[in-house]
Amino acid sequence: MAHFAQLDDNNVVTQVIVIDNNDMLVDGVPSETQGIAFCNALIPGKWVQTSYNTLAGVHLNGGTPLRKNFASIGDIYNEELDAFVKPNPNGSYQLNEETGLWETVVPEVSK
Repeated sequence: MAHFAQLDDNNVVTQVIVIDNNDMLVDGVPSETQGIAFCNALIPGKWVQTSYNTLAGVHLNGGTPLRKNFASIGDIYNEELDAFVKPNPNGSYQLNEETGLWETVVPEVSK
């Protein structure tokens, strides 16, 4: 099964759908472009593939990670990083570009 996230005009995930892998094959090879076309035929919009098995830039089953994190409704697709990230929890968090996760910034304490 393949997962695709629909994005609004601000690249915020509005829904995630599952399609059969066969619906994204081109000459027997999976194609994200074909999957997007299939999704658009169902529900027009902007679609990006996401992987249920990807978290923090790692594929949980040892495969190739896709877009840092599995997309959830409300997540943001960061085109520059080609990654799905949660909204910044507050202004004091910094995005780890390797994992696509927000991390707290701990100020250095002078001695």
